[in-house]
Amino acid sequence: MSLVFRLGLNRSLQTLSTRLRSAVSTSSVDFGLLQSKRTAVMATDVKRMKASQPSIYDDKMSTDSVNSLNVSDIDLMQELTVDQKFLKDAMDVIFKEGVVKARDHKTKVVDYYEPDELRERFDFDIKDKGENSEKLLQLLRDTFKYSVLPANPRFFNQLFSGQDSYGLVGQWLTDCINSSAYTYEVAPVFVLMEHEVIKRLRESIGYVNGDGVFCPGGSIANMYAMNLARYHKYGDEVKTKGLFGLPRLVCFTSEHSHYSIKKGASFLGFGTDNVTLVKCDAKGKMIPEDLEKKIIETKEQGHVPLFVNATSGTTVFGAFDPLDKLADICEKHDIWLHVDACWGGSAVMSRKWKHLLKGVERTNSLAWCQHKMMGVPLQCSAFLMRDNIGLMHRGHSAGARYLFQQDKFYDMSYDTGDKVIQCGRKVDAFKLWLMFKAKGNLGFEEEINIKFDNSRYFVKLLTEREGFKLVTQPECTNVCFWYTPPSIRGMPDNEEYKKLLHKVAPIIKERMVRAGTLLIGYQPLGDYPNFFRHIFSNAKTSKRDVEFIVNEIDRLGQDITVKDIENYQRTIEE
Repeated sequence: MSLVFRLGLNRSLQTLSTRLRSAVSTSSVDFGLLQSKRTAVMATDVKRMKASQPSIYDDKMSTDSVNSLNVSDIDLMQELTVDQKFLKDAMDVIFKEGVVKARDHKTKVVDYYEPDELRERFDFDIKDKGENSEKLLQLLRDTFKYSVLPANPRFFNQLFSGQDSYGLVGQWLTDCINSSAYTYEVAPVFVLMEHEVIKRLRESIGYVNGDGVFCPGGSIANMYAMNLARYHKYGDEVKTKGLFGLPRLVCFTSEHSHYSIKKGASFLGFGTDNVTLVKCDAKGKMIPEDLEKKIIETKEQGHVPLFVNATSGTTVFGAFDPLDKLADICEKHDIWLHVDACWGGSAVMSRKWKHLLKGVERTNSLAWCQHKMMGVPLQCSAFLMRDNIGLMHRGHSAGARYLFQQDKFYDMSYDTGDKVIQCGRKVDAFKLWLMFKAKGNLGFEEEINIKFDNSRYFVKLLTEREGFKLVTQPECTNVCFWYTPPSIRGMPDNEEYKKLLHKVAPIIKERMVRAGTLLIGYQPLGDYPNFFRHIFSNAKTSKRDVEFIVNEIDRLGQDITVKDIENYQRTIEE
């Protein structure tokens, strides 16, 4: 019996069953008579369906029949293959464990086990013979159980967190279609979406004309800028001959900038010795006067100042470099000005906070990770460029004839693959496009404002609570602070005190991980001993969650003694 035939027959049975239940609920019923009527209806419906649509009751299902199936029909399908049935059941597991439970405050952020113990609890082995569906479904549940859950509203460890339903659906659809965003030929809808989303992002930062592309992470976006700055100055010569014969090229970035600039210098052949670090003020902002001083020194040494990387939202303090002043200097010395706005770029979505990027429209290029403050599922990172249309294509194209044939029947300007350094490229635009469609610009603005408001409320709680001290007043949604346990409060602020304070954050971090109640990062910076870096990037974090953070850190650290700190020091050294 074919699938469509069974679906039609089951619909008839469902209709009859509904009528029978109604009859039973209202009167006494002769069940023998009803059974006879049911059999008669079944026979009549079979004849009617075969007579009206004989072509679809053979072994082949027509396209129209497949298109007419509803989600509810899936439960009636008796001919699902093993992998299709697994997929259907897996989606139930994912929704329950990865969406409903993961977002629940009562769920642990992490159920932590040491590596050796986790290996014993979880079946990591890859065998010659495959497992059955029940075992695979249990492995899915175990994966959720033992994983860190960034969807939890009490995960604050990284610059990404939370879970957006629209973005999640966008990610799933992207993976379902499983296309590559390199030609209009294979990804027509996604190519046009990327054009539209890149245009919207450029407009939001004030790039009236320009170019852009989604790339695998902010580090790669920063490296795009470094490479294109070099190509913009030296053209095809550097593309064909490399660095041979070129003068020493120098890049500038702040002391608090992301490490990807040094990685990029190594990867692209500049050399890390040719990355000059510019001093920052107490808030972590690049000092323009020190930048110009170092540019002039570079010129006097006979080298070429090529590239300046400003930061809008530094990784630790969340500081925003003064873009207008930096733009003045770069225009004066003919230097490419790039902005690493991977973290703080999303502030432009809010009319209240966009002033933090004042002057961004004067920069040459920008990196922006929408998977951070905008809450798009990982990964979603855009490289944007002001003017210089065609520069990316000229600088990166290889003209592979099996992909980018010059005699295609459509407008080849939509074949974006040759302007990037990848071949296959995951579609990252769709999930952001779908979130724009669902929320609109105003919806994103509201979420950004919630994250900033939560950070300011947290600062208020910290300043009012004994034992907590801010490292610096935040600009972005990064809140950096120390917690001092009662055992060392009141000690003089000397080297001995700093040495003890340096170990407090690691001790509390271990306790919170083992408890599973929170996840917050910590680090030293310069002469500062270890402090907590708390990140607000989940719009579903409530004021109650913010209050819980302060109370929980105080609970976890209240009983830390000087002896605990000293013993922890010895454990680390061993």
